[in-house]
Amino acid sequence: MNVKDFDYKLPEELIAQDPLADRSASRLMVLDKKTGEIEHHNFKEITRYLSPGDCLVLNNTKVIPARLFGVKEGTEAKIEILLLKRRENDIWETLVKPGKKAKPGTKINFGDGLLKGVVIDVVDEGNRLIQFQYKGIFEEILDKLGQMPLPPYITHQLKDKNRYQTVYAKHDGSAAAPTAGLHFTPELLKEIEQKGVSVAEVTLHVGLGTFRPVKVENVLEHHMHSEFYQITQEAADKINAAKTAGKKVVSVGTTSTRTLESAADEKGILTAKSGWTDIFIYPGYRFKVIDALITNFHLPQSTLVMLVSALAGREHILDAYRIAVEERYRFFSFGDAMFITDRY
Repeated sequence: MNVKDFDYKLPEELIAQDPLADRSASRLMVLDKKTGEIEHHNFKEITRYLSPGDCLVLNNTKVIPARLFGVKEGTEAKIEILLLKRRENDIWETLVKPGKKAKPGTKINFGDGLLKGVVIDVVDEGNRLIQFQYKGIFEEILDKLGQMPLPPYITHQLKDKNRYQTVYAKHDGSAAAPTAGLHFTPELLKEIEQKGVSVAEVTLHVGLGTFRPVKVENVLEHHMHSEFYQITQEAADKINAAKTAGKKVVSVGTTSTRTLESAADEKGILTAKSGWTDIFIYPGYRFKVIDALITNFHLPQSTLVMLVSALAGREHILDAYRIAVEERYRFFSFGDAMFITDRY
């Protein structure tokens, strides 16, 4: 299976640079995963595809303002840091640019010394472990000094930090947003629940894998980075109840999907669980839990295109993406949505 099998041509102007004023005003492409048939709608119409007893699964992770700009002590050289994973207490695994200026022992000041860091080790793929020093509460300092870690294909400045958060974000820990959830508003979620659809929340903190392209030709040689997930018993019960009743489990985003598929047993049953997952889903994978998926349009040759291809078939996905380009859909994080289901 070659990475080029998941390529498609995308005009640069279709990459959404800014979020819409109304979160739920994006377009929605509905793709039948069995037949490949396509319908075009507005995202607010997602309710017509959800039935009483179905379970909608949200990832309630919260993006931290993980991008920090500092100065190397003694040289005044500028250094950019992306917080990826909290190892212990005030030690974080980070992505540093330029890495050559951040050897072990390097001291970095942020915000005129409001936050200080020392590089203590170099780990996998050149990432740096940094131990931070500060007075007060780390999260408050980070909120003051940090910026939202927008993907590199977004070049516009984000005016409102909350637009890179879902309205149901609760638990700090992500270096990127679970972007399929950005389309939901409190009003739309209320409408969905009033229809008799149960809503379950799981947590997966989105990490380094979001920023790593597939660098190998053979897809099977690609290694996913591990990410922390958690499922409560309440969420497990809601999802299991939908499965038992023959209703659909609708995953919002690839992160919710990876969480459920990692945590379920071979029969697709869930229990309260937490841990780390590096699950890599590509064509040939047999889904144990999810029946349908709400997702955005993903980067060419990415692991996310491979995941949606596993659910709907590579040919159906590539055809849908071709049509999305023709119809001028907006792509990636702030773009439009796709609903992969089998309603027909």
